[in-house]
Amino acid sequence: MLAAAAVAAASCGAPPVPMAAAPEPGPPLQSPPRQQPMQAPERKTLLDVYAHDRPGMLNPKVRNVTPRVYVPNSESGTVDVINPRTFQVVRHFRVGSLPQHVVPSWDLRTLWVNENKGNSLTPIDPVTGRPGRPVPVDDPYNLYFTPDGSYALVMAERNNRLDFRDPRTMRLVRSLPLPCRGVNHGDFTADGSVFLASCEFSGQLVAIDWKRPRVRKVISVGAGNMPQDVKLSPDGRVFYVADMMAGGTWIIDAAAFRRLGFLRTGKGAHGLYVSRDSRSLYVSNRDEGTVSVVSFAGRKVVDRWRIPGGGSPDMGGVSADGKQLWLSGRYHGVVYVFSTGTGKLLHTIKVGRGPHGLCFFPQPGRYSLGHTGVFR
Repeated sequence: MLAAAAVAAASCGAPPVPMAAAPEPGPPLQSPPRQQPMQAPERKTLLDVYAHDRPGMLNPKVRNVTPRVYVPNSESGTVDVINPRTFQVVRHFRVGSLPQHVVPSWDLRTLWVNENKGNSLTPIDPVTGRPGRPVPVDDPYNLYFTPDGSYALVMAERNNRLDFRDPRTMRLVRSLPLPCRGVNHGDFTADGSVFLASCEFSGQLVAIDWKRPRVRKVISVGAGNMPQDVKLSPDGRVFYVADMMAGGTWIIDAAAFRRLGFLRTGKGAHGLYVSRDSRSLYVSNRDEGTVSVVSFAGRKVVDRWRIPGGGSPDMGGVSADGKQLWLSGRYHGVVYVFSTGTGKLLHTIKVGRGPHGLCFFPQPGRYSLGHTGVFR
């Protein structure tokens, strides 16, 4: 553990370590028995929680679903649907007030538009790309699903609660009050037992044993800081937590739930996305119009992509083939499409006002853990 901490500290800057007698004749020599092929020593398999997220590994349920990008426009109260092949908006519809994120359900059969001011979830059929009847749900800022698919976890941001709901009907089962303010994003440990959630208005993280349920630990990242997106490293050892006020990502021990270090990425660090080969983490820096590329192996920034003329890259996801990164332009009413090979901005697509947590669907993976596309 000390060694791991030392590596983290070295690669992450601190924020704001006599002759024998001749043998007697023996029996005649016989042919040796046929040898069995020598088996190679068994190699220890390295954990990769994203091993099922490789290009081409679509769940059979969605293999024939037409790819689309769903963009919730928070200020317009609408959703724009983009064809990722033509980069054109092909559908536009109204939803409830203040749509924040579009979230794939655990079973991949529904996309849920989170409307926390409108107190509703609007289902979208990914086969047709059309919305259904809204479901009344209190304060759904963001939405996650337990790894076994037994619960939907509604991040009730203004109510400082984690609501456990039926993953299909969204009927409330129980609520867990949280000792923090502004719960909004999260991810699960590799074994799925603990949910680490960020609370942006109190500068804290909460480790939640969701099966009991209870808060296992509260981690402070400093008063005045605002933790955002949370992402587990491929080896399951640490969490990365974007912090828009600190300008980078916190590195959190995924076993002891303590801070190991801090990695500066850029102003307004916000969204976190894993490359299809599990080697890199893309960090959107909303307040400086850049995307930082972090090496998981080195725990350091290895590249930075800039939007010509500036921008506000926020939330989104990686295309199914891994060749593009799609991000909403929160303050510019656009969607950005980057090449993950070159870092070049390929397209800027005009959408509604205040685009937020866009969802590229379908993506590889066996099931969804929620947000704009966290798959396992």
